[in-house]
Amino acid sequence: MQNKKILITGGAGFIGSHVVRLLVKKYPQAKIYNLDSLTYAGNLENLGDVEDEQNYKFLKADITDAKTIDLIFEEYKFDVVVHLAAESHVDRSITDPIGFAKTNILGTLNLLESSKRLWLRDYSGKLFYHISTDEVYGSLGQEGLFTETTPYDPNSPYSASKASSDHFVRAYGETFKLPYIISNCSNNYGPNQFPEKLIPLFIHNIINNKSLPVYGDGNYTRDWLYVLDHAEAIDLILNDGKCGETYNIGGFNEWKNIDLVKLLCTLMDQKLGRSEGSSAKLITFVKDRPGHDLRYAIDASKINNDLGWKPSVTFEEGLSKTIDWYLANEEWLLHVTSGKYQEYYKKQYH
Repeated sequence: MQNKKILITGGAGFIGSHVVRLLVKKYPQAKIYNLDSLTYAGNLENLGDVEDEQNYKFLKADITDAKTIDLIFEEYKFDVVVHLAAESHVDRSITDPIGFAKTNILGTLNLLESSKRLWLRDYSGKLFYHISTDEVYGSLGQEGLFTETTPYDPNSPYSASKASSDHFVRAYGETFKLPYIISNCSNNYGPNQFPEKLIPLFIHNIINNKSLPVYGDGNYTRDWLYVLDHAEAIDLILNDGKCGETYNIGGFNEWKNIDLVKLLCTLMDQKLGRSEGSSAKLITFVKDRPGHDLRYAIDASKINNDLGWKPSVTFEEGLSKTIDWYLANEEWLLHVTSGKYQEYYKKQYH
């Protein structure tokens, strides 16, 4: 990736900020462009340690604005697009499906169109890397794993929008010969995650002795992927992945929600010096959400066999590291929950 111009969309978000940080530090001869519209989940405080690096540049823009995206591509002439920008919270997709379609489908189409126009005369050394989710595959029963050939069967507006964007990326590859790679990952967790997601939300609630709302009976099962491991996988795919291929990235960490929450409670009690069982008393079972998939689990054998990637931590290790980060960065959490983090952009870039 040295000497490449790399555009990362959604680079101020949770996963994106870790990818930006990794690439900026690893490839000093590359130019890393972070394009983000800075909606509620985009936080430039996540990138304070690299914002002054010579090979980093922030671009504030919305991928749904086709004209602006085209102008940016023309000006900077990117070699590689790492597409992470997306609306990603299932609950919000149920209340705002059109908003999810605009960002995840039309936004992806705008990036594909701009990439095609810029690269059409010469695709050599170019790549559109689209990062997606395991939720496009639908729901599993008690057995089996998602593989790269599992048929798509999305059940929420969020997963339907991501499935559509995946199909458009492949269509541009087939129709226009656009060089692309797609990866589908399991649930990410770790530092810098916006606290609408389960783990940071519950860490925040435990700190403040608020209830821990668990959907249904808590037996929904997810595979969990430590975000730093995901960033490393993305870097590996960028360098060694094969064009036209799909790679599933999973943590080999299946947990029922209720078991995860109980483990989180136990670790929080230990780290906060509270009596055993204190945090577990905050667990409250709430009405299930519509279209809730029973189980996701990824078979990550392909990326392991073809590229040599595997998770560096167990879930217990990663969760402990995650809790430690949030406890050490309570000011970051306070800024996010209060909305104060949005002042950072005005201060740094105006």
